[in-house]
Amino acid sequence: MLGAIVYLIRGAGVGFVLAREGGLSFIDPTDLPPHLRFALKLGRMLERPGLGAGAGPLQRALTRLGPSYVKFGQFLATRPDIVGMNAALDLEKLQDRVPPFPQDQAVRVVEAAFGKSVRELFLSFSEPVAAASIAQVHKAHILDANGVERVLAVKIMRPGVRERFQRDLQVMRFMARVVHALSPKAERLRPRDVVEILARSVMMEMDFRLEAAAMSELAQNTKDDDDFRVPKPEWELTARDVLSSEWIEGIRLNDRAAIVAAGHDAKALGLAVIQSFLRQAIRDGFFHADMHPGNLFVDASGTLVAVDFGIMGRLGIMERRFLAEILLGFILRDYKRVAQVHFEAGYVPAHHSVEDFAQAIRAIGEPIHQRKADEISMAKVLTLLFDITALFDMSTRTELVMLQKTMVVVEGVARSLDPQLDMWTGAEPVVRSWIARNLGPLGRIEGAGRAALTLSDVVTDLPDLAQRLRRILVRLDETGTGDRKALESIARKERRRALWSTAALWAIALGALVMAFR
Repeated sequence: MLGAIVYLIRGAGVGFVLAREGGLSFIDPTDLPPHLRFALKLGRMLERPGLGAGAGPLQRALTRLGPSYVKFGQFLATRPDIVGMNAALDLEKLQDRVPPFPQDQAVRVVEAAFGKSVRELFLSFSEPVAAASIAQVHKAHILDANGVERVLAVKIMRPGVRERFQRDLQVMRFMARVVHALSPKAERLRPRDVVEILARSVMMEMDFRLEAAAMSELAQNTKDDDDFRVPKPEWELTARDVLSSEWIEGIRLNDRAAIVAAGHDAKALGLAVIQSFLRQAIRDGFFHADMHPGNLFVDASGTLVAVDFGIMGRLGIMERRFLAEILLGFILRDYKRVAQVHFEAGYVPAHHSVEDFAQAIRAIGEPIHQRKADEISMAKVLTLLFDITALFDMSTRTELVMLQKTMVVVEGVARSLDPQLDMWTGAEPVVRSWIARNLGPLGRIEGAGRAALTLSDVVTDLPDLAQRLRRILVRLDETGTGDRKALESIARKERRRALWSTAALWAIALGALVMAFR
């Protein structure tokens, strides 16, 4: 009970800051029940005057709330299906920049991680060159086994950051439960699941050994790609709180003038951005999900280099096939096939009509082909797609939404280099190559081989499965009337508990509203 009161106070504070900075302006009242429309109207009355200029409302509010909420906002920027495209575009501009922590603290983290002094580990160790909410980066020099001096980027965890995130995540979990209780329609957007996904994502980001593993896997997948590369992790100097990797000397992709001045082909780089991302997603099923310009460089040889692998996306073979066929369907204007792929994947309930869904998909695809390449807005395309998926009861797929949002960011980066770039034309070679390889004769033979192996595993396990099933049936047969009555009693108690929990959440939400207006 005491914990709920603490979360209530903190949650009310978060709600007050969001209202004060205009963050509630992104909520569409038309879909809200009357009591929530009234609460939203009251919340909008708390907005500070003169909010039209400067940063967006959500940027201001989440920056004011602190690093945990900045990270949460950056995560929600990849989920326009939840917050809406306008809010996602506002959140996309959040800057995860905070003052660096002192050099002596950084040294202590490194020395605690490896049990050696910084002087023993590095020839030199600079002051921080960049800082964010989770970590900061230092430049260091080492001698390798061959006596050659190399330059490293050393990423160091911010002291106390795990504890801060855990505390703030508890408040977010509490607020997600309140939202779920007050608005049953929110279940489609799964607010509680979203917070849990964020929690897992942040916890993985806070173990740099996992980021080094992601860097290594992406490097292995792309080792034969001529236009893209990944820095190598230095495993001997990597631990949970420290990540060491190759230092990248290059030009950030948001500096087009410098790229052109250095003699690089900006149009070729734009195409490389699109095609390298699609190769990662479709060919490998493992992609960099944070490809904004700050994480992309061009090196002296003109090769695209990515950094910061804390947010990665992964697609299974079925999702990759779904993506490839969807893209090819849009390219060829085969909207019936696009609709069928959705139904075959089980993303759209069977009670809907394939023809009706194809008609809705046509409303998205035709504007693409009626305009010039530089006039196509992928953000608008995605907005229409989310509206249509809601209309056809399509449940949200986190991995696909993250991929779609990353695609929008990637297109924006590529267009900044080549304003005339046609994403669909650039995507076609990658998509056709994957389909020819995986859905052609060779791919079907390999698929049949995998199916045969799976079937043989099942046949091998049949005796064990039969024994386990027999034991379960014996136990069920031995279950008496008393056990059934006990189960019924437990079910009744659970129903009562759910009822009281809902009532308590209503009371807490009303209390938060009252406190916010004091």
